Amino acid sequence: MTITHYPEVVAISPQANAITFGGATTDAFGRLRVSEPFTFFDSQHRYKDNGYFDTAVVGGGSTTHLTNESTVRMGVGTASGDSVVRQSKRCFPYQSGKSLLIFNSFMMNQAKANVRQRIGSFNSNNGVFLEQNGTALPSFVVRSFATGSAVDNKVLQSSWNVDKFDGTGISGITLDLTKVHILYIDIEWLGVGSVRCGFVIDGTLHICHKFNHANSITSVYMTTASLPVRIELTNTGISASASSLKQICSSVMSESGYERKVAQSIARKTVNTSITTSFIPIVSIKLASDRLDAVILPSRFIGFPTSTGDFEVVLIRNATLTGASYDTTTFNNVDFDIAATALSGGTIISSIFTSSTNQSASAAANNTEYNWDLQLGSTLAGVSDVITLAARTFTGTNTMVGALEFFDLT
Repeated sequence: MTITHYPEVVAISPQANAITFGGATTDAFGRLRVSEPFTFFDSQHRYKDNGYFDTAVVGGGSTTHLTNESTVRMGVGTASGDSVVRQSKRCFPYQSGKSLLIFNSFMMNQAKANVRQRIGSFNSNNGVFLEQNGTALPSFVVRSFATGSAVDNKVLQSSWNVDKFDGTGISGITLDLTKVHILYIDIEWLGVGSVRCGFVIDGTLHICHKFNHANSITSVYMTTASLPVRIELTNTGISASASSLKQICSSVMSESGYERKVAQSIARKTVNTSITTSFIPIVSIKLASDRLDAVILPSRFIGFPTSTGDFEVVLIRNATLTGASYDTTTFNNVDFDIAATALSGGTIISSIFTSSTNQSASAAANNTEYNWDLQLGSTLAGVSDVITLAARTFTGTNTMVGALEFFDLT
């Protein structure tokens, strides 16, 4: 005899003298959820568009920050081809054997002909997302580039295999995408695992559909699970009226912690003899041009004075470099420069101070913890962030060497 309860899905098996848990009470690997997520990404829009997303607008597309709703409203007009695509600049790492959990809160436009809406964890090649395309039923989609071209495995609401959310399922809930929702996706990748999709309603995780792959396909179901968060609103033809999709919050988590890896290091050992009162670049890194989905976190940086003086040592995001010459072969996923002679612009994201006298010198060094906000990202156009270790003095001209470490979590 088996007794099953929803939503906990607790099964009691007298023959085995065991109680097992299923459904959304377990993570993607069947482990009982015990509220110990490790957060990679937390996106809110409380006072303004938070800048974590790159936006591509075509035709009459637009974005508007709604301050009182802490929301970004994506809008299109009626013309065919109008679109707005927002994609997080960072991809979020999947670690084998750990359930990857993604939440997105949103509100879609009412379904209408020639308007396509998507939200989930995906890019143009791979991923998992919810789609409302025209007036058809909504669907969950797994996109795969395993064959060398993007192929969408789309399952309409009428074929969802756990709860169709049409009022007849075990929850009794009828889905209305014109109301606010929290989309729930968890991924058991390992190349051939399962993907579960559903919604969080009244504090309960409801699984609607489960994509199963092990023992049924002959290749990986998608190239990678390390993906960005992405939201799309597109007119696939002329629509009857303007449309909007509201993007609220996003969160990406590993449900079983995250194992630390060994940092890699780039050093500029040749003394830079021109450290002045303006910041001078020492080491810069960016994502390799063909590895824009790599997960790279700058870590410890060190500036060591080789002359007497007081120094500020900083990391700068997206400065414009003069005389940069990138090494593209030493590392698999990172290009680096130690030749640049000047910089301008950019945003300082970390800063420390050090000094040197004719009797002693000390290195300026920060900590080595993971800081996901430092992660290198890229734009929809394929332009990588550049992180630069730079230094300046408070008076005169002085000399320094330095090093920048990074974690490659790809």
